[in-house]
Amino acid sequence: MPVEDALAQLLKLAESAPIVETEQVALAQAEGRVLAEALIASLDLPPWPNSAMDGYALRLADWQGEALPVSQRIFAGHAPEPLEPGTCARIFTGAPLPLGADCVEMQENAEVLQGQRVRFNEPLRAGQNVRPQGQETRVGESVLAAGTRLGPIELGLAATLGCATLRVVRRVKVAVLSTGDELVEPGLPLGPGQIYNSNRRLLVSWLQRLGCEVIDAGILADDLEKTRDCLAGLGQVDLILSTGGVSVGEADYLGLALREAGELALWKLAIKPGKPLTFGHYKGVPVIGLPGNPASTLVTFGLLTRPYLLRRQGVQEVTPLQFPVPAGFDWPKAGNRREYLRARLEQGCAQIYKNQSSGVLRSAAWAEGLVEVREGTTPGKGDTVQFIPLSELLG
Repeated sequence: MPVEDALAQLLKLAESAPIVETEQVALAQAEGRVLAEALIASLDLPPWPNSAMDGYALRLADWQGEALPVSQRIFAGHAPEPLEPGTCARIFTGAPLPLGADCVEMQENAEVLQGQRVRFNEPLRAGQNVRPQGQETRVGESVLAAGTRLGPIELGLAATLGCATLRVVRRVKVAVLSTGDELVEPGLPLGPGQIYNSNRRLLVSWLQRLGCEVIDAGILADDLEKTRDCLAGLGQVDLILSTGGVSVGEADYLGLALREAGELALWKLAIKPGKPLTFGHYKGVPVIGLPGNPASTLVTFGLLTRPYLLRRQGVQEVTPLQFPVPAGFDWPKAGNRREYLRARLEQGCAQIYKNQSSGVLRSAAWAEGLVEVREGTTPGKGDTVQFIPLSELLG
């Protein structure tokens, strides 16, 4: 199955099971959350005309080139008096413009004379260095759309509008399962044929970055009854996410237990790394089974599961930013699957890690992004390839 088709199907499935519950949260707790309703401006920004410079405010019609006396000083946070005709006001950045003034000249172009009079040495124009009322927003204007992910900039914008709380979509509740007797948690001794479980930590940390509520179900032993008990104890979740072993092998007890109370389909994707992907339902709860090799887990979660989770929360723009860069490598063997190579940018060119094995997570720690190599292509040095920054996938 082509990557685009798999993503389209997952997004369609996400839209059929949206998270509809919402909650009101304080701005300080809204980082990474998804806005449940449009943010509507309740005031003009700025609320009144103000000065963009430290300088002098005046009415242009009062000035014929002569020096003007200073009638008042206006600081940010203070309410000015109306401007006296034939005078100027000393004003500071962000301070409200006095009624009657329509121009601000920066202090660098003004000459202060004896007797608190100021001469302006450059031509002036109406509106100069003035931020008009409502320049940024007007009352009633939609400032942020529902489905917007809230980051520092969005939260700062909400704060400028005086919002102390925001209504956001409830967190997606995800149960993370790892399967296999070969897996051991870090800190414990390894037995023969065993490896440490990296996928669990990778996914739990990543899901938390995406604002999900994580149920860490740990490692499932290769035992059917224990697997059934674990699934029964998950409670109400929105997604069961597993790594490795949700297939039809003899030791695939998770897949067997899931099929007993649901249905699973194994998708063979035209992607490398990460060919096998499982999707289905268990007692009505969506299930995604990712491949077990660490680099395969990273690629399939970033390109397929992450967009699925965001779309369930109402986020429309789920495609990561990517941009063309020249290849700094040769890839002479054309494949029948789309490949995502761990890479970094050096002097403007994409350089790939020397070992692209699906079991090598170090390649991703070294990399800054993924280079996409399309099916049937053999890019060489200088050819254009698409680069997806890891920062786009991880946040």
